[in-house]
Amino acid sequence: MSGPGWSGRDLRRQVIEVSLKAGVGHIGSALSICDIVAVLLRDQLQGIGTGDPLRDRFILSKGHASLALYCALERLGLLSRELLDTFCTDGSTLGVHPEVGVPGVEFTTGSLGMGLSVGAGLALSSSLKGLPNRTCVLVSDAECNEGSLWEAVMFAAHHRLSGLTAIVDLNGLQALGPTREILDLGTLVECWRSFGWDARSVDGHDETALGEAYSAPRPEGRPRVLVARTVLGKGVSFMENRQEWHYYPVNAEQARQALSEIERAP
Repeated sequence: MSGPGWSGRDLRRQVIEVSLKAGVGHIGSALSICDIVAVLLRDQLQGIGTGDPLRDRFILSKGHASLALYCALERLGLLSRELLDTFCTDGSTLGVHPEVGVPGVEFTTGSLGMGLSVGAGLALSSSLKGLPNRTCVLVSDAECNEGSLWEAVMFAAHHRLSGLTAIVDLNGLQALGPTREILDLGTLVECWRSFGWDARSVDGHDETALGEAYSAPRPEGRPRVLVARTVLGKGVSFMENRQEWHYYPVNAEQARQALSEIERAP
């Protein structure tokens, strides 16, 4: 199932199928990043899952959305479908959060707010060695509540890490409610820009716009952040913008409806 001819919609279909089999939640969070993950792993990042020292690095800091990443790795041919179908079963290497040892996983994530710090360290290493490879970190908007994330933001700007890109999954919901009600940071693009980043707002479900924003020329010496406007549970009417789908698993009837809606989506 590897090859270039797949999209975020294909990942959504797989997320529903695999989550039904596993009986595990975090579906809404996975669905919101499918288009972002598809663009990055299919089109932008090179050498993912290899031992090449010049490979690009991808870190899914919002690790609870790991199923979207696993489905993309299967599409790349780095995971077999048989292994993907073991998601969250006893003894499987594919847990709710991605762990080192899975091809394409550079860092074990799950504790929110840590991924960008690791990404900044990787980008600094490449910069000091004069290597051209890139590092991309996908964070949640809720992670922007974490002080450790902003330490990494300052560090990356200070060290002029132009090989580093952060993407914020701005779906507006987190475990305990709407993100703005938990901790309102105002306009995230302006927040990141004030720390010296090249900050852009983008439709997180428009694959063309995402690709263009990621690859556009950037000012020298500035890391880039894409604040991607997304929808929790994207593509499934009864999940979209519903906080409970941060947690719930699907039953067979819900999965049938979800797959039907994903298939009919333009």
